[in-house]
Amino acid sequence: MTQRLTTTAGAPVANNQNSETAGPRGPVLMQDYHLMEKLAHQNRERIPERVVHAKGWGAFGTFTVTHDITRFTRAAIFGAVGKQTDMLARFSTVAGEAGAADHERDVRGFALKFYTEEGNWDLVGNNTPVFFIRDPLKFPDFIHTQKRHPRSNLRSNTAAWDFWSLVPESLHQVSILMSDRGLPISPMHMNGYGSHTYSFWNRDGERFWVKFHFKTQQGVKTVTNDEAATIVGQTREGYQEALFGGIEAGNFPRWTLFVQVMPEADADSTPYDPFDLTKVWPHSDYPLIEVGVMELNRNADNYFTQIEQAAFSPSNKVPGIGYSPDKMLQARVFSYADAHRYRLGTHYEALPVNQPKCPVHHYHAAGNMNFIGLRSGAGDAYYEPNSMGGVGEDPTVAEPPLALSGMAARQPHQQQIDDYTQPRALHDEVLSEAERGRLYGNIAASMDGVPAGIIDRALMHFERISPAYAAGIRAALLARSGLVAAAE
Repeated sequence: MTQRLTTTAGAPVANNQNSETAGPRGPVLMQDYHLMEKLAHQNRERIPERVVHAKGWGAFGTFTVTHDITRFTRAAIFGAVGKQTDMLARFSTVAGEAGAADHERDVRGFALKFYTEEGNWDLVGNNTPVFFIRDPLKFPDFIHTQKRHPRSNLRSNTAAWDFWSLVPESLHQVSILMSDRGLPISPMHMNGYGSHTYSFWNRDGERFWVKFHFKTQQGVKTVTNDEAATIVGQTREGYQEALFGGIEAGNFPRWTLFVQVMPEADADSTPYDPFDLTKVWPHSDYPLIEVGVMELNRNADNYFTQIEQAAFSPSNKVPGIGYSPDKMLQARVFSYADAHRYRLGTHYEALPVNQPKCPVHHYHAAGNMNFIGLRSGAGDAYYEPNSMGGVGEDPTVAEPPLALSGMAARQPHQQQIDDYTQPRALHDEVLSEAERGRLYGNIAASMDGVPAGIIDRALMHFERISPAYAAGIRAALLARSGLVAAAE
């Protein structure tokens, strides 16, 4: 005999095929609670989707340490060569809604949760080492440009380029987005970056600035706009199919973790701001140091409970890993956790996928969906400090002081910051001639419908990056206008 169907209260259900009615033709009786329960639950099956990164794909796996970095950090996850830690990864597009096609030109989110013995460590980054802005005050405005126009309810190239041409710090990221790497063929074939500057601190209280790089062992593979359009014409779920299907078939993807480490004092002498999210650290100055391997080897048993309800936030850090003066990071420490409390509920970290695998003790009280009770270690201890035997602080995990300088103030919008040298190096030194050609074409395509004045303003900035960059875009725009005219 199969297991019995029950109501949510556990009562067995006698008939799940027919509503309870007053006669063969109805009406339906209000006392049919099983019917009411099914309808009510159906009405509540959807939760708010993420404002950004709504479309995502994820899996579970392990992280294994292959090289000793304990001289830089006391974090338990890196405690010994060979150490393994369970983890969860979620990849995503940024702008599209939950039903968007997977193969769209967009930045990809690269969010990781490591279930360490000293708490969960979340690394929330992207498949790019930089971002569009350096100040969180601009973030809501930037995201508005990537979402739908409030009047037309359509995505707006004009809004995107109007913003980018007024915020030249964005052009480093725009150049990456419009390059080949803006359209990975699958989640397995892209790198991941912590993007922000974080910090390590070791058992001697020394602090180091750090960048995280996850290099795919499958190789970086991308598609063109035309190839992506063909794929989307066949399936809107190409990433999910590739990731889920590959793991089901036993083809477990891997990434190698590297770090760049900067001595704390170096931040005062670099020619760029090492805490500016629109900048990279040259590998010639701070070479990659190998750390370990991430492998994804288990699909979720239920996508909703384990991927959709997964909540990643840089507020989840562990002893040995800290923050930096990176302004975007400082804001995300608040905003990510706040988004989860709104979307999932006050006690979102008590959901199984978000629960740490170490003991958890705190004094957070009541609140909606509190199904875990009090975790203070003693029934009479519901505040701190107390003499009731409740849990207390541990000074041995105190982080060394974060050195800061200057006065609190709103800084001018444009300071003497060089936003052109690094995208120039990307264009002139990193991209091949063929890659530059595709970059120009992708930018020209993304400018369809954009007013000439906005395009001219953007080209002015590309000219400052490199005259060849601007000339390439102009040529692509001219060729595209000819194609449009011929089509008309």
